[in-house]
Amino acid sequence: MPKEKIRIALFGSFYRGYYVLDELLHGPLKDCFSVVGVATDDVTQSFISGKARVWQYSHLPSEETMVERRAQQHGIAVYKGRVKCELFYEMYETVWRPDLCVSATFGQRIDARLFSFPELGFFNIHPCINDGWPSRYAGPNPFKALLDDGHDHAKAALHRIDEGFDTGELLAMSGRIAMPPNATVIDMHKITSPMFARFAITELVKLSKVRA
Repeated sequence: MPKEKIRIALFGSFYRGYYVLDELLHGPLKDCFSVVGVATDDVTQSFISGKARVWQYSHLPSEETMVERRAQQHGIAVYKGRVKCELFYEMYETVWRPDLCVSATFGQRIDARLFSFPELGFFNIHPCINDGWPSRYAGPNPFKALLDDGHDHAKAALHRIDEGFDTGELLAMSGRIAMPPNATVIDMHKITSPMFARFAITELVKLSKVRA
């Protein structure tokens, strides 16, 4: 375990964001982390590209705010505005001061000022299959693409965020999770999120030990 807790910020929403946050707060590696802030989607705003992502599908109002409410229950700062602006940069760099960041279903692109700041890196959890990296399933709606192509399983890539779109250095690939017949995009978010969260947090702790 690292000598000091890793200051981590989560950029996430919906089930993947929720389960990553829960893993950081209550999982077996919780003592490795201090969650310094959560940025999450405000589905009323056009800048999250909701029509191209999971929010285009039928969902409950409570699912829009599940990450926000979970963070607030634990006294964690929540941000729902644009992340590419001076207001957020100032808070991110002087108040949150993350050592590490992870993105888990987040509706805004991360720019160089954000992904270059954390000493340990800024990573994303992206559904795909093991088809080489970068995967052909890069993009805002990977489960839809996997289902359309008839795949019977999904994996998660944990990759570094860079200037590209789901193209940064691959850190690790998860095990497979079966996609049941007639599964929907929403089903797959629900089915995969607990495993994807545990996988990602485990790999990020391994990374921190290497860098320590």
